[in-house]
Amino acid sequence: MLSRRQFGRITLAGIPLSMAFGKINSTVDGVRLGACTYSFRSFPRTPGQDDVDAVIQALKECNAGITELFSPDVEPAPEGGFRMRGPEAQKARDALRQWRISTPVSHFQEIHKKFSNAGIDIYAYTMNYRTDFTDEEIDATFMQAKGLGAHTIASSTTLEMAKRLAPFADKHEFLLALHGHSNTKDPNEFSSPETFMKGLAMSPYFRINLDIGHFFAAGFDPVAFITENHQHITHLHIKDRKKDNGPNEPFGEGDTPIKGVLVLLRDKHYPIPALVEYEYKGAGTPVEEVKKCMAYMKQCIEGTGA
Repeated sequence: MLSRRQFGRITLAGIPLSMAFGKINSTVDGVRLGACTYSFRSFPRTPGQDDVDAVIQALKECNAGITELFSPDVEPAPEGGFRMRGPEAQKARDALRQWRISTPVSHFQEIHKKFSNAGIDIYAYTMNYRTDFTDEEIDATFMQAKGLGAHTIASSTTLEMAKRLAPFADKHEFLLALHGHSNTKDPNEFSSPETFMKGLAMSPYFRINLDIGHFFAAGFDPVAFITENHQHITHLHIKDRKKDNGPNEPFGEGDTPIKGVLVLLRDKHYPIPALVEYEYKGAGTPVEEVKKCMAYMKQCIEGTGA
């Protein structure tokens, strides 16, 4: 029980009660809401440094107690920025590979402590595997995810690459959630129920990170898919897109059944976190827009949203 004096200090400091004493509580009626740190990708970066403190502060301002941590946020920003081409881009890629291989797990454990001290659960670690990853580099990323205290690795990758990843997931006995997009014309892309099923068959440690905006834009019903496959889904990316591969829109202005999905999680008590992935062109800062998205999701769950 808070004393009147303690309550007053917290209120005057502008600290939400949900995070005043420990963990940030962003659960609404049993549904865990949070945000992907990819949402803050436009933050300015200092070459050679990571973005950990900035994204922690952003998550705190959004009152997001659970996150998917975007790997570039914990890695040193390249000296030439992220839009390099040619030899300089290859040089930066080689340097990043060496950093991943050589950086001790203790570095990631310290990052985990920072998030934990801020009251934030690193639920997933984004690592988007491409064909230029070496086996040694892949192995190192699984150790990094463990050091961060993540429950799963979330990866935008391909069916071809997933075959290479399966032995590493098996070796580390660590979940890897396959993230989909909406390009159903590419048979190598995770985009449809059929491609996800092919991925799940590759390893007992493979799961699905369902992006409901992409899935709906590709022509599929996320409510039905979650109902049928909830046991295979680690977490959701929440975004609003128009149907038929339409654009990203502010929450509530697209066609994606965000409310239907969130009400399903609430009513069925599925333990699947729902994380904002801010990708539309907003009028405000990323923090302001993620706050709007969080508020919209809360309203949907409480029955006051569209």
